[in-house]
Amino acid sequence: MAKYEKAIIGQFDEVVERLDQDISNSGISMKLVDETNYTLGDAKVAVRVYDKYFMRNGNRASLSLTVVGHDQTVFVSAIGAGGGQGIFLNFSLGAEDDMVRIVRSSLEGS
Repeated sequence: MAKYEKAIIGQFDEVVERLDQDISNSGISMKLVDETNYTLGDAKVAVRVYDKYFMRNGNRASLSLTVVGHDQTVFVSAIGAGGGQGIFLNFSLGAEDDMVRIVRSSLEGS
């Protein structure tokens, strides 16, 4: 499992759109599995789950993205999971890290 979280200043809808574009354009096998959006008063929440096939280890990995916005503050949580091999040890070749890195790059520009 890999995790990245960051609070930024920005427009909620623009951040969600940019993340969705950057994640979706990161590879041909990257797919949006499902999404949900919720608004409660001034707070907005967007949850996205992505799935990607990695040929190097023959497995799929998932990226769970949660974006919470209130006023100009936007909190982003990205959790990558799956992508490991083995029943007990869950040996990973870094698929989860690769997926979380897409979110980090989108937000930090690196």
